[in-house]
Amino acid sequence: MKPMKRFSRMLLLASSAALLVACDNSDKEYDATGVFEATEVTVSAKTTGELTSFTVKEGDKVEQNALLGMVSTEQLKLKHEQLETNKQQLRANKRQLSASKNATDSKRLDLDKQVASIKQQIANAQREQHRFSELVKDGAVPRKQLDDINDQIAVLQRQLSATQDQISSNNASLAQQGSGIDAQMDGIDAQMAGIDVQQAQIRDQMADAEVRAPLTSFVLEKYVEQGEFVTIGKPLLKLADADNMFIRAYVSSAQLENIKVGQNVTVFADYGDKQLKAYDGTVAWISDKSEFTPKTIHTDDERADLVYAVKIAIKNDGYVKIGMYGKVKF
Repeated sequence: MKPMKRFSRMLLLASSAALLVACDNSDKEYDATGVFEATEVTVSAKTTGELTSFTVKEGDKVEQNALLGMVSTEQLKLKHEQLETNKQQLRANKRQLSASKNATDSKRLDLDKQVASIKQQIANAQREQHRFSELVKDGAVPRKQLDDINDQIAVLQRQLSATQDQISSNNASLAQQGSGIDAQMDGIDAQMAGIDVQQAQIRDQMADAEVRAPLTSFVLEKYVEQGEFVTIGKPLLKLADADNMFIRAYVSSAQLENIKVGQNVTVFADYGDKQLKAYDGTVAWISDKSEFTPKTIHTDDERADLVYAVKIAIKNDGYVKIGMYGKVKF
């Protein structure tokens, strides 16, 4: 083979190899790899007592606000009932005071009616007095009839004066009595308001005895079982957000210039044996510090010693599990 032909053949092979490498780089299926994670929440006891129910199991999916367990509330219920009994007694006392106050007001009203009645009788008698005075002048009636009317008016005026004196005397006593009753009723209202506050606090404590899921999630771990005695702050179980997950991938510094928060990317869940499932993802966070490449992670540039962590959020359809391996295509 002549030297020129040999050189042309080598040049052709080199060009073909370069083309294959270029094609391989452009057709690469992913740019970064990572592991799927989820937001984890530890649910702790909000009150102290026996865990009377707690049947949830690890791996269960629970809906937000679902009742997962219950701490004993028997003592709280008894205290609430006792306070309700006290409040009923106070209501009965207030009714008695109210009846007494009504009786006092009725006494005032009776005396006022008596005064009004006497004044009306005096007015009637005075009209008769005027009429009989004219008749006596004319000699139509005897003087004695006019004298009888004058005596009647005098008696009525004495009755009016006595009743008014009685009203004046009683008013001070009745006013003092009524003021005392009002003060007692105000005191009862204050006591009932205090009981209402205590009952509201008890109801709040009884609500704290309910163990509820703060979000739709999977049960990762249980730390206690039904029948155990728990105290405030004791961890009961750990949950993981079931619907919203993310993959923590790692990229080299050279890749960072093409990645930004809010960017839409494609995420692949790797089920093994080249079984991949694609999800729409959004870059949610980019670390501002580099770190050494984790041993289980493959990057676009295998020569890179330092990489940056990136979190990419996805909406889980129930198939992605925590710890599953995944890939990202930016």
